[in-house]
Amino acid sequence: MSEAISVSGGCHCGAVRFSISAEKSPELFDCNCSICARTGFLHLIVPHEKFTLLSGRDTQTSYQFGSKQADHLFCAQCGVKSFYQPRSHPDSWSVNYNCLDAGHGLEPVITRFDGQNWEKAKAHLNATIDGPSQRGV
Repeated sequence: MSEAISVSGGCHCGAVRFSISAEKSPELFDCNCSICARTGFLHLIVPHEKFTLLSGRDTQTSYQFGSKQADHLFCAQCGVKSFYQPRSHPDSWSVNYNCLDAGHGLEPVITRFDGQNWEKAKAHLNATIDGPSQRGV
């Protein structure tokens, strides 16, 4: 396990700002589901306790679709989704790696996730490790 570092990020207009504590070499998930493929979202799973919303709580708007278990949060001013509550990790946020501030120093490993076949892909990830999975989107 690598050392944890503090990283900041946010939306395009700057209304939504956050900080996270992340491993230096985190695993990112590149999902091909209908929304991630269209937005270029690269998932960095961050436990709630390692995420701090610095500004923009009242600036965000919510969008839900399909199972309505995920809560997709967008900046109402610029439309960027810098993080959201995924259905796969009720105790974590999925942070968009592309919304982190430049120069953060993370060296990610990217894993493909077949979100078009979400249940099967999540089951596959769960089977690749012992116990309940903290992986996937």
